[in-house]
Amino acid sequence: MQDIKANESDKARETLKRFRIVFSSVKKHFDDIEAQCGVSGAQLWALWEISRSPGLRVSELANALLIHQSTASNLLVKLEEKMLIRRERASHDQRVVRLHMTEKGNDIIARAPKPMIGLLPDALQRLPEDTLANLLECMDALISRMQIRDDEANAKPLSEL
Repeated sequence: MQDIKANESDKARETLKRFRIVFSSVKKHFDDIEAQCGVSGAQLWALWEISRSPGLRVSELANALLIHQSTASNLLVKLEEKMLIRRERASHDQRVVRLHMTEKGNDIIARAPKPMIGLLPDALQRLPEDTLANLLECMDALISRMQIRDDEANAKPLSEL
């Protein structure tokens, strides 16, 4: 019985070590982005999405980044202040705002460390479907056992956690 408990404890400790590797790797990637580009990881991902789809709307950007529209709007204010993007209103409907890159924004995309969407989203997208499904199930089990949980964090950029 004690061997089983020790084995379970060892697995929990090894799993914790893996989480540390993931968190540290993600942080290092964000630090590299900040150092090389002067923008956060979330800002770079937003720039990348806008560069891939010129004329993207704010709601479409929020959907692509998996964040709230208000969070996307706040992100865009910072990018606009840095003159990395510009907003254009559609002539036929002034309520529609389209997002476009500036030359300065394109320069950042050209020199930014890959992957542009972030280390963790990129790795998750490249996992086989069955592995991803298993990971999702395991993450749900882990979250259900946490004494404190922040469900609102699911719509925050990792670089802002």
